[in-house]
Amino acid sequence: EVQLVESGGGLVQAGGSLRLSCVASGFTFDDYDIGWFRQAPGKEREGVSCIRSSDGSTYYADSVKGRFTISTDNAKNMAYLQMNSLKPEDTAVYSCAAVPEASSCHETPFDYWGQGTQVTVSS
Repeated sequence: EVQLVESGGGLVQAGGSLRLSCVASGFTFDDYDIGWFRQAPGKEREGVSCIRSSDGSTYYADSVKGRFTISTDNAKNMAYLQMNSLKPEDTAVYSCAAVPEASSCHETPFDYWGQGTQVTVSS
């Protein structure tokens, strides 16, 4: 059974940092691209970042570029999203997702999803 479980969310003041973690099981982690998505109340889900398994190349949405960093640890089947300089508009439920390696991870529908972790940034 494929599982993705996020952790690390919470309440933080604007300008602060959080690191989200995602532990994966039930599939060959090395062969999958990993993405982080977020959804704020009343808004559509937004792709935040993704990383390709084949070459480690990354993608970031313009809204988080320079502030967020995605990484993976294949030995631990873990993915991370380091979030710095957080803003109130970053408040959302953040989910990790996985898809078999694709040519462009930010243009590919993802197959497997975690349940999400809440991030709240106060002003």
